Amino acid sequence: MAYTTSDIRNIAVTGHAGVGKTTLVEALLAATGTIGRMGSVEEGNTVTDFEPEEKEHQHSLSSSLVHFDHEGRHFNVIDTPGFPDFIGSALGCLPAVETVCIVVSADKGIQTVTRRIMKRCEERNLPRMIIVNKIEEHIPDLEELVGNLQEAFGSGCLPINLPNKAGDGVVDIWEKTDGEVAFSSVADAHTAVVDQCVETDEALMEVYLEKGEVSAKQLHDAFEKALREGHITPILFVSARSGAGVPEMLHAFAHLCPSPLEGNPRPFLVGDEEKEWHAEPDPSKAAVAHVFKVSTDQFVGKLALFRVHQGTVKAGDSIHVGDARKPVRLAHLLKVHGKDHKETDSAIAGDIVGVAKIDELHFNSVLHTENEHIAFKAIEMPKPMFGLAVEAKSRGDEAKISSALHKMMEEDPTFIVDRVAATHETVCRGIGELHMRVIMERLKNRFKLELESKPPKIAYKETITSKGEGHHRHKKQTGGAGQFGEVYLRIEPLPQDHESGFEFADETFGGSVPKQFMPAIEKGVRQVLSGGAVAGYPLTGVRVAVYDGKHHPVDSKEVAFVTAGKRAFIDAVQKARPVLLEPFVDVEITAPSSSMGDINSDLSGKRGQVQNTDYLPGDMCIIYAKAPLAEMATYSSQLKSMTAGQGSFTMDYSHDEQTPPNVQATIVAEYKPKDEED
Repeated sequence: MAYTTSDIRNIAVTGHAGVGKTTLVEALLAATGTIGRMGSVEEGNTVTDFEPEEKEHQHSLSSSLVHFDHEGRHFNVIDTPGFPDFIGSALGCLPAVETVCIVVSADKGIQTVTRRIMKRCEERNLPRMIIVNKIEEHIPDLEELVGNLQEAFGSGCLPINLPNKAGDGVVDIWEKTDGEVAFSSVADAHTAVVDQCVETDEALMEVYLEKGEVSAKQLHDAFEKALREGHITPILFVSARSGAGVPEMLHAFAHLCPSPLEGNPRPFLVGDEEKEWHAEPDPSKAAVAHVFKVSTDQFVGKLALFRVHQGTVKAGDSIHVGDARKPVRLAHLLKVHGKDHKETDSAIAGDIVGVAKIDELHFNSVLHTENEHIAFKAIEMPKPMFGLAVEAKSRGDEAKISSALHKMMEEDPTFIVDRVAATHETVCRGIGELHMRVIMERLKNRFKLELESKPPKIAYKETITSKGEGHHRHKKQTGGAGQFGEVYLRIEPLPQDHESGFEFADETFGGSVPKQFMPAIEKGVRQVLSGGAVAGYPLTGVRVAVYDGKHHPVDSKEVAFVTAGKRAFIDAVQKARPVLLEPFVDVEITAPSSSMGDINSDLSGKRGQVQNTDYLPGDMCIIYAKAPLAEMATYSSQLKSMTAGQGSFTMDYSHDEQTPPNVQATIVAEYKPKDEED
């Protein structure tokens, strides 16, 4: 291996869709001689967008890894998708890198994903750089954009190079103090960076105050410390298409981005008590690695990408996965470059490699050579709330659905599949409409599997709002021994935050119901909990107490008390003012300020409640609201219509609320319970 841990630079290229991330990665590969000529997204021949769905949509839809060498450094660069629907793929890669580069388009400025990535990087203490792309076309807008970045993300957002007046090149301000630039001045920008950096080093600040200047070499360590502490967020200007600023950006990456030895360590959890622990990027120590991406490759099958945080992983090693006692063997290690893989003998601390055909590896798996419980402190993912109920178009495909959907879940941490007992539907959930559309395309392209889809039924819940009593006598005689059981019970509501949402108590006395039949009564009650009493939805938030009953020394059997308990419980629920609960979601909408009135009015019409509003730079705003999930099924297209395509939103489960009486009456009227024989 021609490089050491100190030579490695791991960088994630992130940002909103359409800002030029994939083109920028192509420019880096071309500038370093890794590829002969740049590909283009429009022609579908880029290194990182190789999936059929990516070529069709002309956007990155999953993260992709490339590597190259430059100025004595070994770079692992991850190109991430920018649509809000695929932010899970971008977030999943953050633990694998020391530096996150957020690309901002000079014409579009700060967008939704820009803010969300910056916020997550701050939460995880990740150094970040801002790359302003497409400078040649928008020179007059750049000074205002820098001001907006500083307003949104702090005064530490400072240029470390500036575009020239023509936009066909940049002037480095790290070592230079003069030159013709499009705005500000090299001297002022240089002074601003020095002032910001020396604040992190008291000794250097004294030298600076005494002499009025420090050399780039003296400033280097202070800069890296400021970067690691989030005290400075460097801004670099570039044009990915023309190549302006690309060599300077590569030079900055090589000499200013932290190596694995210098970066902020990622947090692991060790032992049953899950104490936080940080790996040491020492190749000689016990190996610890983290899986940050899983994909299905048509040639090698299941492919897991992992970052080595400590020690050295070698091909042929036996290694433990999580808390599993039995190790797995890593037969082949792969250096991954887009869709291509090349075998390698080993991976040192800080490096990123792949391994194929190991079913035990999943997203967020931890590999380690010491047999102890080590887990990764996972980054919080957005909760998938946009659902589609799916079923096979043809009966022959039914057997393939489960396997194909499971593979999709392996790849995407924000895609889940549920079998909803309340509605008897298989529901796939993702972040948004586009996310689910791409999932369906992948199922068709990879597995030749076509699914019928429709909006899922809303998973309501039933509960009670007052106390009630129920009674049922079950008596059946068919010749010989019969069935007999009689149950009296009372019910009352539990608090919404009750841990299980159900309590069962035996308050009988005098042996009116023998103890051996009490579990049978509870079983009957639980059947109603899962199947509902008024509308067929699960029932929650209820305490049940059996206080009396009768039995027969010969005819009383378990089945009789199951039925008696079930019917008595239904009787009690009908008397306890039952209501339906519907799920509400927290909605965060980013849109132009001019659309705020229309959005607020529309939310009111959906029974939503606006909680707060923040104004953002660039004449944008964020609206925080709560709304019923039932009203948000088609909100993506409605928001685009209201905001001329500029609005975006996220939503997450908030709580359950009672449905309005008219909605409840309609749902209850449609419920047709199945008749059961006693």
